[in-house]
Amino acid sequence: MISYIFDGSFAGLMCCVFRAYAFKDRQLKGSRLQDKKRQEQHIRIYSHVDFQPELFGYSVDEQIGLAEEVVITTDDAKAERVWAALTHKIGSSFSRRVYFAYLSEQAQAFQHIFDFACYVFDHSNNVADNYGHPAVLGLSQIAKSVSREKHRMEAFVRFKKTAEGIFFAVIDPDFNVLPLIAPHFKGRYADQRWLIYDEKRRYGLFYDLNSVQEVHLSSEHNKSMIEQAQLTDTSITLDAQEALYDQLWKDYFKSTNIVERRNMKLHLQHVPKRYWKYLTEKN
Repeated sequence: MISYIFDGSFAGLMCCVFRAYAFKDRQLKGSRLQDKKRQEQHIRIYSHVDFQPELFGYSVDEQIGLAEEVVITTDDAKAERVWAALTHKIGSSFSRRVYFAYLSEQAQAFQHIFDFACYVFDHSNNVADNYGHPAVLGLSQIAKSVSREKHRMEAFVRFKKTAEGIFFAVIDPDFNVLPLIAPHFKGRYADQRWLIYDEKRRYGLFYDLNSVQEVHLSSEHNKSMIEQAQLTDTSITLDAQEALYDQLWKDYFKSTNIVERRNMKLHLQHVPKRYWKYLTEKN
C-alpha cells in the first residue's frame, strides 16, 4: 500500500492522479497473484494536515511491510493536464461535482476524488454516472452537501454597512463555499463594495466594484468577527444609521409574523439554528 501526501490544494490533488499513472504506483510489482483486480494496490490520499504515519504493517501475498509514503509535489502544469483530461471525459456537470466535493475539505472527499478520477481514466466509456461504484456515489453525496451549504449561505448572509461605505458580512460555514457564492453576490450587489469574511478559514472576498479579490485580516481583526459585526466591538465602525436599519427590519419581521400559524418544526427545517447568528431578526 502507498500513501500519497499532498499540500491540500486542488492542484496537489490532481498531481496525485498524475503520479499514480506516471509511475504506475497502483500496480503491484512482483506479485504472483493471478486475479487481475487483486494486482492493483490501494493508494491512500492524505492532506499534509491529516496525515499520520501507519502504525501497523499490511499483508500482500503473505508478505509483511509498511506502507510506502510519497510526498506529492504540486505542479500546476501537470494538474492542469489531469483536470483538462478529466473534464473532457466526464463533462462540466460532473467536473463541477468534483470541485464541490473538494471544497468540503473532508479527508474522505479527497480519497473519493482520487478513486473517481482513476475509475474514469481506467475506462474508455463514460462511467461518471455509475453510482454502483463507491467513489462515484460518495463524491456525489458530498458534493450535494456542499451545494446545499452554498445555497443556504446565499440566502442567509446579512450585510452591515461600515462607516467607510463597505457592506460587511461574516460567515463560518461547514464547508469552504466562499469561492462558490462570490458570483452570486457580485451579480446581485454589483453597485456596492462588499466584504464577506470566512471566520473559520480566516480569509475573505472583497468586491471593489470591479473585481473580487481574496483578503486576509490580522489576528486582531479576526478575533470574534461575528460579535464585531453585531455592534459589540469598536474595531469595526458601522454606519451611524445601521442600528436604525436593524430595528426597522426587526419591526417589519415582527409585524408580518402570524403567531397563530407558527410552526417551529417546519421553520427549523428551512432555517436551522446554526444559521440564526447571521440573521438580524434572530438577534
